[in-house]
Amino acid sequence: MELENNQEKSTHGGARPGAGRKPGSLNTRTREIAERVMQSNLTPLDVMVEAYTKLKEEGNLVEAAKIAKDAAPYLHPRLANIEMTGDPDKPLELRFGWMK
Repeated sequence: MELENNQEKSTHGGARPGAGRKPGSLNTRTREIAERVMQSNLTPLDVMVEAYTKLKEEGNLVEAAKIAKDAAPYLHPRLANIEMTGDPDKPLELRFGWMK
């Protein structure tokens, strides 16, 4: 096969279709760590909560707060910013009171 400018098709090196590690595949080390965690019946979140609780009971609130900050995304959904739009001629009516 002839290419422009007298270039020859190279059969060495370069990217080839289907070559390389597949996206999302685990290497041996990652797989070993995941298996150990599954066998221990403890998740990293379990360990974080246990450490947080222990530090809080000891009165070390600074370190407990650091762990709580790291664990929060796994326990509580992130609040989303929303923008309210509407018809300026028909304002939104808010009512506050007790429901029976």
